[in-house]
Amino acid sequence: MHVLHTLRRAAAVLLLAAVTLYAAPARAAAADEPGWTAEPAPGAAAAVRPYFYLAGAAGTVLEDRLALANTTDQERTVTLRGADAYNTADGAFAVRPAAPGTGATGAGSWISFGAATTVKVPPRTRAVVPFTLTVPPASPPGDHPAAVIATEGGHEVGVRVHLRVGGPTLAALTVEDVAVRGRGRAAVIAYTLVNRGNVALAPELRIRAEALLGEASDPPRGRTLPVELLPGQRVELTEPWPGAPALDRVRVTLTVTAPGGARAVATGSRWLVPGGPAGRTGAGLLGLGAAAAAALYLVRRRRPLPGPGPAPDAPPAAGPTTPAPHHELTGAAR
Repeated sequence: MHVLHTLRRAAAVLLLAAVTLYAAPARAAAADEPGWTAEPAPGAAAAVRPYFYLAGAAGTVLEDRLALANTTDQERTVTLRGADAYNTADGAFAVRPAAPGTGATGAGSWISFGAATTVKVPPRTRAVVPFTLTVPPASPPGDHPAAVIATEGGHEVGVRVHLRVGGPTLAALTVEDVAVRGRGRAAVIAYTLVNRGNVALAPELRIRAEALLGEASDPPRGRTLPVELLPGQRVELTEPWPGAPALDRVRVTLTVTAPGGARAVATGSRWLVPGGPAGRTGAGLLGLGAAAAAALYLVRRRRPLPGPGPAPDAPPAAGPTTPAPHHELTGAAR
């Protein structure tokens, strides 16, 4: 009986909890939530789009639509504008801040919402707002990053606009400032990538390492970098090298490729010496070795070559003898 009574009480508690959850009002938006969303309106196939993709020749007018959804019980007034966009060093999408008296000077200035710059969205309503992007006649071909910005109540939402202007495209990049930093398991390979073309690039990196005294294990194998390199963008990156030698002179060769035929190669070298007493000892040994090699080289340069002497067991030649000529070494034999 006691067990049956316990089960009945547990069932009653669960039923009461279910009724409470069912009768509870919808959760209000948290203080850090805007209560509305902005995203590309679905296309003809009703497919969800993470960003706008527009393409056209210079001088054309492109059209698309932005969807605003108000998920709260009060009206929202949203302000819309275009903005120039770029990627941060870690590949994140970002937009230029709108400072007073300034605005977009790139593709962001080509975006217009007409009279719908300010939109009132009723509660629990979704509004679709059209906009145009007018490509100037003298626009260079290639990729032009931009964004649509929606602002309301101190909250700002950016939706990326991937624009490609028709014409010849060039995929080109360079690798610069290659250096090995740190030591031991904390060693890293630092480098800079620069997009020299007019299209966005998804670069892939391969690294090869060489050591002067011993064997050097290559850093992690080739991989696609987690960055999108926009035209003209310069980004500084590092690659971990936990297998770097403790005491050696290393040379690393970086090969970067990207779709479209982009390829660049650069190298960097450095003496790796451990820290502490062991590092000082290693550096001293390297210095002694270098000094000994230099001294040996100088001795070999200054030492005269022996002249031809008498044949073995031959009697000495009669009369005065002419000293054997001395030949000075002037360099390595060819």
